[in-house]
Formats: sequence, structure tokens, C-alpha cells
Amino acid sequence: MTQTQSARIFGAFTTEIPASEEYLTLHFSPNTVPRRRRWGNYGLSADFLGDYFAAFFPGDTLPDSKLNQRDTVKAAVSYIANELLENAVKYNDESAQAPVSICLHLYQNELIFQVVNYADANTAEKYQAFIQQLTQADLDTFYMQQLEKAATGTDSSCMGILTMMNDYGARFGWRFQPLAQQPEITQIEVLVALDV
Repeated sequence: MTQTQSARIFGAFTTEIPASEEYLTLHFSPNTVPRRRRWGNYGLSADFLGDYFAAFFPGDTLPDSKLNQRDTVKAAVSYIANELLENAVKYNDESAQAPVSICLHLYQNELIFQVVNYADANTAEKYQAFIQQLTQADLDTFYMQQLEKAATGTDSSCMGILTMMNDYGARFGWRFQPLAQQPEITQIEVLVALDV
């Protein structure tokens, strides 16, 4: 973790995302009522992102697999985008009056997901505490501990993040930045890098 001008940074976060020729950004309205009604649309949006970015990959079969690269990318992008969007929307604080956004950047061998949402101080602190645990733990052991939590329903398991890391090899970076005009609200920016 590093600290810069009241921002807290964890993991593989960079403020300078390299320019990419192919990228796509979606913004979701901060209005509470439509967002709750459109909850199912976030899965559709994630599937759209999967379809869109899969089109850039050949349909050749991958070595030692029945799947082709296009199907593999489509499934990975859909799953990761859905998890990131659901978390961003679920924990977003509407009082920030700013949209939740997701942007995907395509490079030759990598996709970078960039998600921005806003959270109250308590939610942001809990998230940072989880990240500190995660970054200091052995991933396999931590994954099993969180699976047990999920099975017993005793606490938030954050299995989505762990599954992205464990099953897809996703690399995470986070930045927590209190808003200048509303310091009780924290902008959370998540970067997820995925090899393709």
C-alpha cells in the first residue's frame, strides 16, 4: 500500500493506463430508482462487453482445450465484468451523485478493466481492511477460508474477487480517494489486468 495526497493505493494500481486503440466505457446513472429496476441489465452489460471484446480474438482452438480463444475471452470478460459491476453498484453511495463506470482497454496480450464507484467511509474502510488481508495472505489458504465463510453465511466472503484471482489469474489494483467536496464519500477505482 502507498499513500499519495490522501489517496490510498493497494496492489498493482497505476494512475497512467497506457493508451489503447480499442476500449469501451459504460456509465450507469446515479439515480437510485432506475438502478434498482435495472439490476438485471448489469449482467446483460457484462455479456455485451464479453461479446464485444471476444470479436477481436481468433476462433482457433486453444492447445489442450476444446474451447477456442474467442469463447475463452468472452467467458472471462463476461464473468469479471459482471462481478465488478455488481460490487460497484451494490456498494455505491448515491449521495455522490456520480455514475458508476466500467471501461475495458484491449492490448495485444492483456485486457484492463477499470471500474469506478463511490462509497461511504465505513464501506471504504471495510473494503480496505479486506484488501490488506488479501494482499498479505497466501491466496490458496485465504480462498479456502473465504469459501468456508460463504458456506456458513457468517460474513461477507468476497468470493467474486478471489475467484477472479484464483480462476482467471486476474491482477488487481485499488485506489481510494476521498472526494474534495464530500470528504465523507470515497471514490473507489479498481483496475483488473487479465492476460489474453
